[in-house]
Amino acid sequence: MEKKFIREKPLFRDRPEYKCIGYARQSTNKQISIGAQVEELKKAGCVVVFQETVSSTDKARPQFEAALGTLEEGDEIVFTKLDRGFRNQRQCINTLHDLQERGIHVRTTDGMINTRALGKFAPILIGLLSGIGEVERQMVIERTQESINHRRETGGNLGGRPKTNDEKEGLVLRLRNEGCSYRSIRKQTGLALSTIRRIIVEQDVVLEV
Repeated sequence: MEKKFIREKPLFRDRPEYKCIGYARQSTNKQISIGAQVEELKKAGCVVVFQETVSSTDKARPQFEAALGTLEEGDEIVFTKLDRGFRNQRQCINTLHDLQERGIHVRTTDGMINTRALGKFAPILIGLLSGIGEVERQMVIERTQESINHRRETGGNLGGRPKTNDEKEGLVLRLRNEGCSYRSIRKQTGLALSTIRRIIVEQDVVLEV
């Protein structure tokens, strides 16, 4: 039997009218290959893929901003995973909401989200995520503020644990800004994971409050 020809890419006349833009990010520790992301995004139909190497906590992402700047109503931005595009949950939710307001869709190749496929349910999902994210943020701020106040009142001692010195805290924040994972920071500093999380969360609260 003669084999049926299967076209890898759709004919120009069959392609969607909207632009499909991809964004790939590789951490500075290079744990996730940017080349593999680019290839996956191209296979997903992206006509252009913006890419850069920055840590997960780095606020400056010029290529991400450039990708967003090319999008118009009806267009779509694609990631391999949501964490490739956003620093944290709050930024993710805020950006999803802003893009929804502009009529721009978001899709991930891992199937986590596809606002175009969700149709009229997309705003409902994003609104739900926004509400949950805000509740979680306020809870984290409240717990962290209580922790800070308690340590001040007890001379820097929380629950019987010794206060981490400023030098160690500075090292934790620097390593995190460089893109190191929590486990890598623990290995380099000798601090417990719970202590590392506390230092990083407290820093975020100080910057926001």
